[in-house]
Amino acid sequence: MFTFKALQKNKTVKYGVPMLLLVVGGSFGLREFTQIRYDAQRLRKKLDPSLEAKVNVQKQSAMLEEEYEKLKEVNLEEWKNIRGPRPWEDSREYQEQQRARQNKNH
Repeated sequence: MFTFKALQKNKTVKYGVPMLLLVVGGSFGLREFTQIRYDAQRLRKKLDPSLEAKVNVQKQSAMLEEEYEKLKEVNLEEWKNIRGPRPWEDSREYQEQQRARQNKNH
């Protein structure tokens, strides 16, 4: 039969067998990784009820009615648009300036 040195010199054994092992082993490995991917997608698809309503058109109309009822209660006549601080401005200093202006107006 074949000796160990004869098997080492044989190109089929030297290059072919590792290649086949890589291809077959790679397919099993990829199957596991893709299964993890699909499991993660399945978990991600479970949405909150509020997000699910945004996607589902029938539930979306009910959500719009709820939002409309909330807006009815809000007094929009006394609403003021207050500018927030810019990224380069100090927010505490800006808030103090806003409060000072507001106190001057009242």
